[in-house]
Amino acid sequence: MKKIMEQRYSKYILLGIVLSLFPLLQQVGVIKSSTITTFGTILFYAIVAIGLNVLLGYSGLISLGTAGFMGLGAYISAYLTEDLGVPFIVSLVISIAVPLIIGVLVGLVSLRISGMYLAIATLAVAEILKKIFVEFDAITGGFSGKRGGYPSFFGLELGRDTTFIFIVILLVIVMILTDNFINSSTGRALLTMRVSEAAAQAMGINLLKYKLTAFALATSYAALGGVLYVHFIRFSYPATWNLLLSLQILAVIVIGGVRTISGPIIGSIIVFGVPDIILKQLPVIGAIDGLAYIFTGILIILVILFYPNGLIYIGHDIKKYFKKKKVKVNELNTNT
Repeated sequence: MKKIMEQRYSKYILLGIVLSLFPLLQQVGVIKSSTITTFGTILFYAIVAIGLNVLLGYSGLISLGTAGFMGLGAYISAYLTEDLGVPFIVSLVISIAVPLIIGVLVGLVSLRISGMYLAIATLAVAEILKKIFVEFDAITGGFSGKRGGYPSFFGLELGRDTTFIFIVILLVIVMILTDNFINSSTGRALLTMRVSEAAAQAMGINLLKYKLTAFALATSYAALGGVLYVHFIRFSYPATWNLLLSLQILAVIVIGGVRTISGPIIGSIIVFGVPDIILKQLPVIGAIDGLAYIFTGILIILVILFYPNGLIYIGHDIKKYFKKKKVKVNELNTNT
């Protein structure tokens, strides 16, 4: 088992297999039906966070426009599949390509700045997109929202459980692709650029090219997350794609672990899963509307204060702690 886990992609595939068993566990009554919906939400937000993690963790750039690009992908896919009858696979490609092109065009301008100015620029783009979602009601449904359906492709009509498995498969693919990306020459160039742009330029690294690459990847993952959202939740409202969502996805990265691939899954569980799965089920906290999310906010603050490296490392640190304790016990036994 240890040798299997040491293989590069084994942990991602194993995670996918475990998650794919959730619908079966629901059928036998081990977990609730609502848990499937909650975990589906956790997983497509994790996909978005993985993309943002590449942008923030490996290139040192910050974006507050994530929710806007998610919404754009969601509305395009819903319109193409529901209104125009375009096959899901075709709509998936278009729904990622259009935000990608817009993201790159925005990046050509906004990536010439950095820090809080870049964050403000991307936030402005997201707010523009949000306004478009409201005003172009012939396509988006305006305030009434836009309905989506479960995906269907190659003659397969997916339901809720099979759509969940589809999301799991895409998550595993995204994790493997991201692993390859960050361990490639491009990933190493981004890390160099993050540490020192001057040193990166001295090494012949084209800063704008690699910044655009990271921005394009983050935008693509955000659009993919939006497509999965509208075809799993099956509805999209303009109010969903706001600054709060962008900040929540940012919190997912910080809590799970910056510059990690599996970390965003842990962070997404804390931010999007804990309120529904645990806190709302408690007697007092669950009875008061909104109180669960306050406790989630407190939990996020505690993690940032006392575990700034991210919860992805907690298993390693626990193992290290017990190893040190074992050494101390052995030393005491030897001395006595």
